Amino acid sequence: MLFEFLKQNHECKHTHIPLDADEAYCPDCGALVHNKWYIIRCSCCNIKRSSHLEYNEIKPDTKYCQNCGGTDFYIQKFDKINLTDINYAILKKEVISQKRVYSKQIWIEKEEQLLAENKIIGYLI
Repeated sequence: MLFEFLKQNHECKHTHIPLDADEAYCPDCGALVHNKWYIIRCSCCNIKRSSHLEYNEIKPDTKYCQNCGGTDFYIQKFDKINLTDINYAILKKEVISQKRVYSKQIWIEKEEQLLAENKIIGYLI
């Protein structure tokens, strides 16, 4: 019973979306997901700080900056990440839309074509 409860509350982690794509549809759940990169920098000396995700919130690994000892920081957002920044970057996969679009197509033919087809069918019968 507990296993069924845990199975029902499963959220998709979007693990099959490539890291280099700006946005893509998840093949597991069908949601449109946007890859966003974030880097934490010290407010005082502007050095990059290592960070982690905690409850979907970006936080620095250490309380104090290793360079100046400051506690204040700011978060810088990137659409694409450079190779030099990859050690400090945090990736968040944000769902843009989970609504699936269904479409219907209807073709309307001219009455003359329909009448001609009906006459042909009438002769064949």
